[in-house]
Amino acid sequence: MRQTHKIPEQIDPHAQQTSNGQEAWRVLGIMAEFAIATERLRGIRPAVSIFGSARIQPENPYYEKTGKIARLLSDAGFSVISGGGPGVMRAANEGAHAGAAPAVGLNIMLPFEPSGNEHQDIAIDFRYFFTRKMMFARFASAYVILPGGFGTLDELFEVLTLVQTGKSRKIPVILVGGEYWHGLLAWMEDRMVGDGMIGADDMKLLQIIEEPEAIVEAIFGFYENRGFEPTREERKKMLNL
Repeated sequence: MRQTHKIPEQIDPHAQQTSNGQEAWRVLGIMAEFAIATERLRGIRPAVSIFGSARIQPENPYYEKTGKIARLLSDAGFSVISGGGPGVMRAANEGAHAGAAPAVGLNIMLPFEPSGNEHQDIAIDFRYFFTRKMMFARFASAYVILPGGFGTLDELFEVLTLVQTGKSRKIPVILVGGEYWHGLLAWMEDRMVGDGMIGADDMKLLQIIEEPEAIVEAIFGFYENRGFEPTREERKKMLNL
């Protein structure tokens, strides 16, 4: 049964009276989002976060592929986390919902996009992007990223930055759709590595895998000799994102 948790839009009706009051209650709202999301997601590990465009329609081949990836991950024991919206997010929740492990939707409240598709076993609504982004990173054992726009690129470079800087544990970052990503990766090699903005080894933080079965195998292979449970040191890192 789908359970949705929301933070009250206005905690104190008098908070509008002063700017200091507004900021104080906003901080409490942010803290409430962290607390509720952390409690609701406590038991979902191991989990995989799937990202991609909200604009992809069901007839798009990436929609079908996303659903298959999510179903295989779910049946393999991974909770599947998506942004909870339409497009790739809906396909991910739909595929996972049909499988054995939970389909999780971290829904963002936007004026132009419906919040929360109908295929979520666990649904949490967020007003703040950064709170939601932390939950993607904190609970994921891997990222699977399909073609998408600004939001998808934001999530991709967010996790690469966290791993590169040692603020997060190293996890598989898997791109799906080599034809879509080829130009970006070529530019990163040419300009970012070539100009010394990142190290050559930083490119090894991500990989392209096309087949759904191979994606599941790659994630299991990464954790084969260490297990999915974060180490004590990794847990400390995640607390300081």
